[in-house]
Amino acid sequence: MTPSLKAGERQTHSVIGPTLTQRWGAARWVLLALVVIIAIATLTTYLTAPRLGGPMDPASTSRDGTHALVTLLREHGVDVVEAPDIAAAERAARPDTLIVVLQTLHLLDNDVLRRLGDLPGDRLLVAPTSSTREALAPHIGVAGSVPFGGSEPGCDLREANRAGKVRLDMSDEYESIDDFPITSCYDGALVRYTDEGRTVTVVGAGEFMTNEGLLTAGNAALAMNLAGTNPRVIWYTPQQRQGESDAGAEISDLIPPAVRWIVIQLCLAIALVAVWQGRRLGPLVAERMPVVVRASETVEGRGRLYRSRRARDRAATALRTAALQRMLPRLGLSNNAEPPTIVSAVAQRSGAHAQTLAHTLFGPPPVSDDDLVNLARELDNIERQVAQS
Repeated sequence: MTPSLKAGERQTHSVIGPTLTQRWGAARWVLLALVVIIAIATLTTYLTAPRLGGPMDPASTSRDGTHALVTLLREHGVDVVEAPDIAAAERAARPDTLIVVLQTLHLLDNDVLRRLGDLPGDRLLVAPTSSTREALAPHIGVAGSVPFGGSEPGCDLREANRAGKVRLDMSDEYESIDDFPITSCYDGALVRYTDEGRTVTVVGAGEFMTNEGLLTAGNAALAMNLAGTNPRVIWYTPQQRQGESDAGAEISDLIPPAVRWIVIQLCLAIALVAVWQGRRLGPLVAERMPVVVRASETVEGRGRLYRSRRARDRAATALRTAALQRMLPRLGLSNNAEPPTIVSAVAQRSGAHAQTLAHTLFGPPPVSDDDLVNLARELDNIERQVAQS
């Protein structure tokens, strides 16, 4: 090889192969970007993370908590007593109180419902289950469901008319089951009746009372009007299992709500890095080879590589495959032809012995370099005889 070619090769390597410094420079910016993204995501999560709590929890500032409504009630002079269990509700119960029962994941058993029914004061049942409704509002039954959307009061209930149009989620439609006089509002999603001096109000959806739901239409006004009718309110939202119950929580119920936002932010950060650093395939561009390598040099280079690794089997396979690919079209055979068929066709064209041809074309690999050279010569002779026949 000429000195100019060696110089060209050195120049090619310096252009094509990046140095360690160049690779570190590219990786450094990628690492810096990842650190910045993770830092921003961590800071955002820390600053915006709500105080964790279960659904309808008065201490929770998450979307499904009721901390905002409880705070508004207290600012308007209502004495709100947070009762996380039935014992706390019994201690705070008085005739002039309103017991707000908000259904949570921890369902109530029959004993807890019986103790709640014995407490004095009015009742406000929010999204009750069938067992809770039958125990605490026995005159109310379910007639159907109210579709999602906003609706007008459509009744003469003062609390509903002051709130006006509200937006309730999917709710049950209530009716009287024993012709007991009731007041029905919002297409049956809100009902009220009075029995033995006790006012019982049932509303089929509870989302309008949450921190997020208060911001829609007249939801805040309706929630304040319903929960602020008495000077004292017992906010009963069981956040732990009350008594014995057959109902259980799923694994998704045990995951804090803030975890979802953390996972979403991390996925978004990974997607942005993937888009930024992803390989973009454009149209093919023809480029001139920086160095012209002759075919003989390629053959010699591959031969030296086989010899350095003592890969006589690979070299023999390459020689036999190349010879067969050149002979098969002359023999009128396809590439999928079986070895006996090929040996028979070559024997007819060349006149050589079939067993000798089978050993040459499909025999074991050579055990020495001399055997490999002899194999190349025999293949060349066979190929020449087939071409001249």
